[in-house]
Amino acid sequence: MVDFSGWHLPVQYSGLIDEHRAVRNAVGMFDVSHMGEARVRGPQALEFLQWVTCNDVARLRDGRAHYTGLMTEDGTFVDDLLIYRLAATEYLLVLNAANTQKDVAHLRAYLSDFDCEVIDESADWCQIAVQGPASQQVCEAACGIELAALRYYRFLNHDIQDASCIISRTGYTGEDGFEIYAPAALATSIWDGCLAAGHEHGIQPAGLGARDTLRLEAAMALYGHEIDDTTTPYQANLGWIVKPAKGEFLGSRRLADEKRRLDAGQPLERRLVGLEMSGRAIARQGYPVLDAAGERTIGIVTSGSPAPALGSNIALAHVTDDGLSTGHDVKIGVRKRVESATIVETPFYKRER
Repeated sequence: MVDFSGWHLPVQYSGLIDEHRAVRNAVGMFDVSHMGEARVRGPQALEFLQWVTCNDVARLRDGRAHYTGLMTEDGTFVDDLLIYRLAATEYLLVLNAANTQKDVAHLRAYLSDFDCEVIDESADWCQIAVQGPASQQVCEAACGIELAALRYYRFLNHDIQDASCIISRTGYTGEDGFEIYAPAALATSIWDGCLAAGHEHGIQPAGLGARDTLRLEAAMALYGHEIDDTTTPYQANLGWIVKPAKGEFLGSRRLADEKRRLDAGQPLERRLVGLEMSGRAIARQGYPVLDAAGERTIGIVTSGSPAPALGSNIALAHVTDDGLSTGHDVKIGVRKRVESATIVETPFYKRER
C-alpha cells in the first residue's frame, strides 16, 4: 500500500505479473475511486467546455463520452480527462486524482464568461473498473443488466441497489472494459459483487503496478510522464484529440501553428516514440535517450517497464524530431551504463477485436 495523492492505494494484491496477465487473458478489477469527478451544468456548458478543452464536445450526444485535454493558454496540458455528456446542458468530467483540485480551479477561472457552473463531486462517487476479455460477463452478472449493445466510449444510467449509477465502456488497459460509477457508500458492495460474479472467470483484483504496465503496453499517456503543462497534444502523439475546425479555444493558436508545421513536414521541438530494449535492462522515467553512437543526448524516457504480455522491456520517450523513425537504433543511459534500444511502432500491444 502506498500514498497516492492523499489516497491509500494498493500497488499490488497477488502480484503485478499475475494481475497483468489476468486482465489480458481473463478479467481483472481496479478500485479507481481516487479519480476526480466534476459536473459542468448550465445553459452554456457546451460553449464553456468547447473553450477549455481541445476535442469537439459538440460532437457528443447523450450517452457518449470522449477523451480530451484540458488546455493552458499555451496549448499544453493542464490534464487529460474524459467528458461524459449527460444531457445537452450537463456533463460529467473524470479527472486525474493528483490534478483534481488544480483542474477544478482552472475550470472555474474561466467561468465568468459563461452561464454555467462547475461542481466538484469527487467525494460523492466511487468507481470500480472491470477490465479484460470476460469483463462484460462479470459486469452483466454483478449489475443485473445486458451490456452487449453498449458500444466503446458509450455509457448508460442504471440503478444499483436503488441508487442511480453510470456504467461506461472505456478503459485504460488496452482491453475491453467497463467502469461502474456509483455513490461512494456502495463501493464495498459493488466491489464484492464484481468479485463474486467474476470468480468463475478467474477474476483478480489489480493494483497501481498492473494498471501502469497495462496502459504502457497500450501506449496510453499518463499525466506527469508523457504529458504535462510543457507538452502539447501534437508532441505527445495525441493530435487526434485536437479539433481545429470547432473554432478558437484555449491554446488553439499555438496548436494551429504546430499543425501547419507537421503538414509541411517540419519537425516539432520534440515528439513521443516507443522504444524496445535490446537486452534485459529497463529504461526508467528520467533516463536519457542518446543517439545510436551513444554520444549525444536526444531525449528523455517518460515511462518504462517490463511488458508481461510481450516478454520484453519497453518504454516511451520524448525525443528531438531529427529524422528518427521506426527501426532506428538508439542508446539509453541506464545508471552508469549505456544500453541499446530500437524505436518501434506504438501501441506495443493491441488486442484482437
